[in-house]
Amino acid sequence: MNAVAFDLDDTLLHDDLTISDFTVRVLRTLRQKGFRIIAASGRSQFSMKPHIERLGCVSAYISCNGAEIWDGRTHALLRRELFSTELSLEIARFAEEKDCYAQVYDGPSFFFNKHCHWAELYASVSKLTGVYVGKLSEYIHEPRNKVLLIDAQERIASLYEEALSRFEGRASVTCSKPIYLEFNPLRATKGIALGVACGLLDTDLKETVAFGDSLNDLSMLEAAGMGIAVSNGWKVIFPSCDEICGTNNDDGPACWLNTHFLNGEVTA
Repeated sequence: MNAVAFDLDDTLLHDDLTISDFTVRVLRTLRQKGFRIIAASGRSQFSMKPHIERLGCVSAYISCNGAEIWDGRTHALLRRELFSTELSLEIARFAEEKDCYAQVYDGPSFFFNKHCHWAELYASVSKLTGVYVGKLSEYIHEPRNKVLLIDAQERIASLYEEALSRFEGRASVTCSKPIYLEFNPLRATKGIALGVACGLLDTDLKETVAFGDSLNDLSMLEAAGMGIAVSNGWKVIFPSCDEICGTNNDDGPACWLNTHFLNGEVTA
């Protein structure tokens, strides 16, 4: 293996959204030994950037579930996938039809359709600025990289099945958390983006070990040479993984990497 890819929320990040010093040391040591370090998240680029800078060793990072790839050092955009304006509007109207909270992104802000606790929760987690715009179907006038719906877990589970059917072959539909329903361009998956990132970094996808916890990580875990789920992850993805490591709060990915690739040389 010569590359490491990982999700952020519920995988590398602790529940308090921090990255431990131990994890930083492990990843920096691997980078010094020639490993490529690749972060992949459903978060937007602006929401990922503080974590990328905290790590200080990322070669490339994938945002919006694979819709964008960024240079880890310069933060330059390397690749982008977008919905057409028409499809973006269709997804926005789907949210309106279901009377569901929804949002889109632009730079350091997200633009949402309802004043409610979901907007407040997302702002606190992402550290982005929320802007109320009313109906998204009246706000959207250009192609978009992601539309996010948020609702109670039971409702999202129902909407997920309906969305898979309605947008089959036209959009990538996934969930990174039980309360998130995420729409991305059809080729915007973490698995496809990881393959592109490996090509840009001149490394072999099959020489990559990837860590994740949820449905939006599954394509990446299956595409990598080795896919590892954190034990706090969604049980449904476990059969598709090669191994299960410790939890996010126990620095599961870093501990696994330290044991298997560094012979335990990094101390906690």
